[in-house]
Amino acid sequence: MKQKPNRKMLAVNKSARHDYFIEEAFEAGLVLTGTEIKSLRKGRVNLAESYARIIEGELFIVGMNIKPYEQGNRYNVDPLRPRKLLLHKKELHKLHQETKREGLTIVPLNIYLNDRGLAKMEIALARGKKLYDKRESIAERDTERRMQRAKLK
Repeated sequence: MKQKPNRKMLAVNKSARHDYFIEEAFEAGLVLTGTEIKSLRKGRVNLAESYARIIEGELFIVGMNIKPYEQGNRYNVDPLRPRKLLLHKKELHKLHQETKREGLTIVPLNIYLNDRGLAKMEIALARGKKLYDKRESIAERDTERRMQRAKLK
C-alpha cells in the first residue's frame, strides 16, 4: 500500500484487504474526545473486527478499540464505543445506497493523521471474498514475490 506524503499512519486493517474485494475507498473524519486522540497519537488503536454502519442517517464505526489514555483518569471513555465518522452528504448517500445492495459492506482500511494533525480514517465499500478467492489472491501474491526475488538476483 502506498503511503501519501504528510501522513502518519497509526493503524492498518490488514485483514480487510484479505477478506474483502475493495470496490471504492473514502476518507472520513473521526469524532473523538481529548483522551481518545491522545491515545490514538500513541498508536494504541486496533481496527480488527471493526466495521461501519449507517444509523439514522449518520455513519458510525463500531468495534474499533482505542485503549484508554494512561493519564486520562476519569476523562477516559469506553474503548469500544461507536464513534461518528464525518463524510460529505453525497458520499454518505452513496454509501447508504450501495450497502442496500446485497453483499456490500463498509470496512475501515486504516487510520492516520493528516498534515494538519487531524485523525482521518480510510473506509471502503467492500464485497466479501469466498475461500477460493482468498486462496487465489494468496497465490498471486506469492508469484509476485518470486518474480521480485528473481529480478533482484
